[in-house]
Amino acid sequence: MINRTLPYCLEDRTGHYMGTDFDEIYDRLFLRIARPSPSQVPHSSETTLMIYNTGRRSSSHRLSRPPSREPSAILDFGLNGTLGTIWFAESGVSMPIGQYLRKTSMFAGSLSRKFTAMNGEEYRWIHRAVKDYEWSCVDSRDYVVAHYHLKPPEKPAYNTSGNVLTIYEPFTHLSIEILATLTIMRHLAAGKY
Repeated sequence: MINRTLPYCLEDRTGHYMGTDFDEIYDRLFLRIARPSPSQVPHSSETTLMIYNTGRRSSSHRLSRPPSREPSAILDFGLNGTLGTIWFAESGVSMPIGQYLRKTSMFAGSLSRKFTAMNGEEYRWIHRAVKDYEWSCVDSRDYVVAHYHLKPPEKPAYNTSGNVLTIYEPFTHLSIEILATLTIMRHLAAGKY
């Protein structure tokens, strides 16, 4: 029997934000970030990423098989320093990434951003502000709702990648938005824009 009050611990299989699988350790959620095939999005570029709820654990052949479902979100990063657009399938909402994931203040750096989720609540991503976490997502009361740990390259990993996205149980319904915004934050941190 699965304890539904446990946080979702999603192992990031590769640690690369441009293409990876996130498999929940208790088999409750399986997400994938992948570039679209030309047949899916003919006008897409190398800067387009799709987020899928795959419904099954990844396998060693994951890259040879296209996801069998429609994407839950599309991140279309722009060229020449623009962030592009984000689209969510469930709500049909599409908007500029810079409008959706805004800087926390006029003088804040690009690695501190906030977004209003589909539930109407505001959340904020912060980089290396909480010990042992690369990224933390907090709500308006500074309660940690999710965090991402990226295994340092010098540390060994045994039968796991060591990269984990943890989403606390009251916020698991926001998993797609949390992963989408984390991906954007990691894109920004990589210095792409």
